[in-house]
Order: sequence, then structure tokens, then C-alpha cells
Amino acid sequence: MKKYIFTCGDINGIGPEVVLKTINRLTKNRNEKLLLIFPKNVFLEHYKICNSIFDFEIVSDPKYISENKKIVSVVSLGNAKTKIKVATKESGEVAYNAIKYAYDLSIENKNNAIITAPISKTALKLAGINFAGHTEIFANFCNVKNFAMMFVSEKMKASIATIHIPIKDVDKKITIENLKSRIDVLLNSLRNDFGIANPKIALLGLNPHAGENGNIGVKEIEVINKIINNKNIFGAFPADGFFAAKKFLDYDLIFGMYHDQVLIPFKMLFSKTGVNFTAGLPIIRTSPDHGTAYDIAGKNIADESSTLAAFKVARKIAASRSI
Repeated sequence: MKKYIFTCGDINGIGPEVVLKTINRLTKNRNEKLLLIFPKNVFLEHYKICNSIFDFEIVSDPKYISENKKIVSVVSLGNAKTKIKVATKESGEVAYNAIKYAYDLSIENKNNAIITAPISKTALKLAGINFAGHTEIFANFCNVKNFAMMFVSEKMKASIATIHIPIKDVDKKITIENLKSRIDVLLNSLRNDFGIANPKIALLGLNPHAGENGNIGVKEIEVINKIINNKNIFGAFPADGFFAAKKFLDYDLIFGMYHDQVLIPFKMLFSKTGVNFTAGLPIIRTSPDHGTAYDIAGKNIADESSTLAAFKVARKIAASRSI
């Protein structure tokens, strides 16, 4: 039986809240089996806080999960100490353990899909877990070297050549080999996960004005322009003018060179419905496109729209892969 697995994320942030609110919204007319991986006390506390209305069971072992799709199954991680609004060693450990549990359940049944709540890189570091984020953790679990972080909304899909690295290191990572390998993953994902038979990808330049014919920088001439084929890959476009003119509507995916070049416009345009998807993995993993939001944790005011969107994207990809 296919399961949609939600992790708790950082238990001191808004992760548990947005997950429970999403489950509330999915309760009516639902035909999917939902599985949560949470500390027992964190789940029960947020069940009350979020005025939850769904039926649930708490189990200590997945083998005891009910087949009834109307019952939400919660796999307990035991009880955990919380310290709302603060990244702690324990919150990092719990978040990581939930991720690993979800991965193990999905690698056993690749029809499953994982929706991960936000985690804190600081908490992971305090727990001695040396990964920059979900993307790198799942790639490591899957032993996949060639993967891509994709950002998905109804009107725009985007990705980046470099992920969580300092801006001073970006230039040396922009090579023909690296760009080609990342774009191959994205083309395959657009075809197989999103059903786009002949995808069009727009490449953004690294430098202002896309280098302006080498007067501001040569990375476009030496690297980026050399992988453009005017069949599936187009560019290189100056990022500012590209987004200002809404050119992203003309392409199936926008490929930027570094984190903020793509994430700033994406989050400004789709802050409530954006989804993070890891392309190139044998499993399906999506997440809301926002962080732990410690500043509003515990206030029951977090917006679950992006988590709900992450579920819907995971469901769409699962359907595409089963064809």
C-alpha cells in the first residue's frame, strides 16, 4: 500500500504545526494512507493546539500500521524534550532520526513518498550531523552523486547549479561537466516526474547582464553558453531582466547558478505555494519551501499552504512514476 510519509522536522520550530494543519485539511474525501513520524508527546501536543479532527493511531513499529486509509498512523519516536524557538542538539537528533526512518520505509516500498517538514542546520550541527540540509542527506542515503534541488510551483519550476555553498566558491563550481550532469537530471525529471515530453530549460548567467559579451565576466562565454543547444537548453539570460519580464512563463524550468539568484524571485512570487523537490533520487521527497520559522513557533499562526502544496506535488510525481 502506497503511503505518504510526513516527518516532524525540527520540533522546536513550526514543522509539527504545519504538518498537523495539513493533515486536517486532507481529512475530508481523502483516499491516501498518511503516515507521520513524530515523537509521541510532540504529536499529541500539536494535535490539541491545531484543533485536529482526524482519527489516528500511535504505533511503535510500522508493522502494526492499520491498512485503514481513514486512520492517520503515527510512528512514535518516543518522547522528546522541546525548547520552542531554539535550535538544540535534541531537536537536531529527532529531525534526523525522523528523516532516516522515512527513508527506510520508502526504500522498502518505492511507491511511498516523503514530505519533510523544515529542519535547522544549526540543530543538525549541534547534534554532530554534518549535512547542509535535506537534499544532501537523502542523496547520501540513496548513494546518489548526481541530483538536483528543484523548486516547484504551478507557474514556475526552477533549479540551481550550486546549492548550500559560500558565494565565494560558486565560480569554480560552474563547469561544463557540472552543469551538464545537473541538467541531465533535470531533463529526466521533467519528463518522468512531471510528464513534459519536450522540456525547455532557460539558463541564467552568472554575472550581471550575463557577462555583457565578456565585458563584465567570461563565465558565460567559457562555460554556460557552450551547453546551450536551442532545443532543450536556452540562454544565457540576464537574471534581473529575465524575471522582470516574466520570461519564466515561457520555459518549463529556470536554471540559475547560485542559491539567491533563483530563490529570491521564486519565494517572492510563490511564498505560500512553493515546493522543494529533490530530483534524481529513486525515492520521492518534497518539502515546503520555507524554514523552521522559530520566531512564530508555538503561536499556532504558521501557514501550512506550502506543506499542503508539497503533498500535492508528491502525489503528482507518484502518479507520473507509476505510469
